[in-house]
Amino acid sequence: MNVHDVASGPHDGKKVFRQLGTCSRTFFHILNREFGHPKTLEERAADALAGGILQKGHQCGMLWGASLAIGAEAYRSTANRNLAIPIAIKATQNVMVSFNMREGTMNCRDITRCDFSNKWSYYKYMFSGRFLHCFNLAQEWAPEAVRSAAEALANEAPSPHTPCHSCATTVAINMGATEEQAVMVAGFAGGLGLSGQACGALSAALWMRSLEWYSNEQKDMSAFKDPRLKAIAQHFDRVTGKKILCSEITGTTFTSPLQHSRFIQKGGCAELLDALTESRSLKG
Repeated sequence: MNVHDVASGPHDGKKVFRQLGTCSRTFFHILNREFGHPKTLEERAADALAGGILQKGHQCGMLWGASLAIGAEAYRSTANRNLAIPIAIKATQNVMVSFNMREGTMNCRDITRCDFSNKWSYYKYMFSGRFLHCFNLAQEWAPEAVRSAAEALANEAPSPHTPCHSCATTVAINMGATEEQAVMVAGFAGGLGLSGQACGALSAALWMRSLEWYSNEQKDMSAFKDPRLKAIAQHFDRVTGKKILCSEITGTTFTSPLQHSRFIQKGGCAELLDALTESRSLKG
């Protein structure tokens, strides 16, 4: 991939946002399109991560969507999971730095000033015009997002002989992901780009369930209507004691993909990863 090929654009963030409806799907689509490989089904499934994971106000959906596209490009560039996982994590970190420099935060609640579970807060978000900030952000940040992702993806790759694991990839594989789909979520590791924030393994499970929803059940109905997404989130809360920050669940913040990989390889978060895998069969 040539960084210069994507350096100047895109400039239609608002338009795409209006067409697709969610911030997460918008940025998954924009980056996929700029890299030359749209993936309609996977992009639709990213709706579940909008509003900061099921509209809970955690990391902005634009970041989750961008990370999915980064993972897809990392897979296409290497076709080697041990290479693609650390590349996806590093590139996700690069995009997060770009986003944070612009917004001063990575959390949806801070950006929107909205609690989407409260109808009055949502009405205020809409009628005050605060929603326009999200559209403007999509327009203004899209070129930076693509550029920062492309630059990181073009960097020298790590050794292909060092096994590399991601909590999110592990869950995705156990839930039936293809090799490509498993790498798409690799950057979710450690609370998205090892940031220690809201759990990336949870997001991977929600995304995988949404893929199933659109593939086999409700092709024309939003995944937000799927009761099993709520069931997965509730199951996660029971297992973690309602902790959602990776740093609180693991007791650490990871400093490198290798450190995170070794943590997973030694059985770190095994109970949680197993629980998220089993959540696939939960009834809503």
